[in-house]
Amino acid sequence: MRTSAALALALAVLLAGCGAPLSSADGGPSQAGTAGPTTEPGTGTSTGTDEATTSAETDTSTDSATTGSGTAGETTAGATGDLADPESDRLGWENGLWYNESLSIDNSDGLNASERAAVVNRTMARIEVVRQLEYNETIPVSIISRSEYQNRAGSGDVPAPFRTFDNTKFEAMFMVGEDRDSLAVQEQNRGSSVLGFFSPTEDSIVVISDSETPRLNASTLAHELTHALQDQQFDLTDDPSSTRETYNARNGLVEGEANFVQRRYEERFDDSWEIPGQPGSEGEDSGGNASSSQLHYGIYFLEFFPYNTGPGFVESLYEQGGWDAVNAAHENFPASTEQVIYPGLYEEDAPRNVTIEDSSSGEWERVRPRSGPGQARPPYAVLGQSALSSMFAYTLFDAQSGSTYNQSAVVQPGQILDQGSDSSPVNYDLPATRGWDGDKMFVYRNAGGNENETGYVWKLAWDSQENATQFAAGYEDVLSHWGGNEVSESGTTSTWVIEEASPFADAIRVEVDGETVTITNAPTVEELDAVHGD
Repeated sequence: MRTSAALALALAVLLAGCGAPLSSADGGPSQAGTAGPTTEPGTGTSTGTDEATTSAETDTSTDSATTGSGTAGETTAGATGDLADPESDRLGWENGLWYNESLSIDNSDGLNASERAAVVNRTMARIEVVRQLEYNETIPVSIISRSEYQNRAGSGDVPAPFRTFDNTKFEAMFMVGEDRDSLAVQEQNRGSSVLGFFSPTEDSIVVISDSETPRLNASTLAHELTHALQDQQFDLTDDPSSTRETYNARNGLVEGEANFVQRRYEERFDDSWEIPGQPGSEGEDSGGNASSSQLHYGIYFLEFFPYNTGPGFVESLYEQGGWDAVNAAHENFPASTEQVIYPGLYEEDAPRNVTIEDSSSGEWERVRPRSGPGQARPPYAVLGQSALSSMFAYTLFDAQSGSTYNQSAVVQPGQILDQGSDSSPVNYDLPATRGWDGDKMFVYRNAGGNENETGYVWKLAWDSQENATQFAAGYEDVLSHWGGNEVSESGTTSTWVIEEASPFADAIRVEVDGETVTITNAPTVEELDAVHGD
């Protein structure tokens, strides 16, 4: 099936106003919790929460006044009718401003230094009211243009093994072919879509403006200030993520919470200092999402996951135990993206530790990635259910990235996109990825022949043989979609060759063994056993 322009337009509309995550290419992020705002898609803003039921909002508060979106337990102490400054710091008051004080702001030509400080301080006070946590210090906020951000960004000089590893991993997900550089494609996506970020290593926020007159976007500010509060209370630099799966799972909480808080903030407070028509205002594209021709939708789906699905996970925690349950989760991150997709599995269904014996022969050897001095990474990738679902979803939009292979309906638009949802427009719960229980991938290179020749072994564990068989069938549909032809079959093992005209031209073997599926890739059928023999 050829994807219609209307479908791409529908996705662009769904993702309007969202930004993309500012994370390093796969594996561990270079900065924890640095994504832009959320509503989303993008990465920086989450998309998937159904908002909590709210009650009537009050303009003033007493020691027991309901504050956030009106749920029990959110209280603000100390704001008086004359808004006098308290004797000591407290929730809802920051640097001389109460959360319900009015501001006199002229944002027609941007905010001057004093206006920006007032907006930041009052927004911090309001975040305290919603999140029921206290800031320890003020966070500096700067505004830069998109072009300046794009000039700053770049994958830079990364070690060759890391680039090889990343390129092969994104090739395995059928997102970036051998003719392109995966790090550059990811950087282009971020440059086009990110709205802002908080840097926990520098304790600062950067907001990206698409207007000629740099202006501060209220939703972006609220989202990033939530990250700053998380860092002060839970230390975002303490990041255990080492693979794409653990990164997306962790950010299901970090970004999910930031989007959840942002939405509750927007329900309660009206940031009237924003002017109509400015980026991020109602009626105008925030610029946080590029045109359909600029975005690589496969990578966008992959990085959008925490912002789309994380808020629902956080809402589930909140409904069970209030903010105390969310606080506790910062000490016990979700173990998998599966747990974020299905919150009932949190703390209940740990992923399996998949093992793969190195049975390579000849000149083939495993690639051991390292992104820089002292930055050790595991010698394998774990991709998880969010990545698998993104791989299937991309087949609907690959034509937007210059491919000519979008001829088959691997998934249907209604399985991926929910055009009736503003909070979580992308669905990562697909039949072919349901029942994921763990995976691991090792990347190989031909050390003695053509050094550009790579391969991989990817083993996936499933809850049942039925789940494994269902994934294998769907995966073979993906192979066919990208120009693959089955050349042999023996029992539960099939061998495929992807035609030379495809960006993923290679040989691939798919083996189903009970509850596991093992995928082996090599340049030719003859080299499959050299990469991974019996």
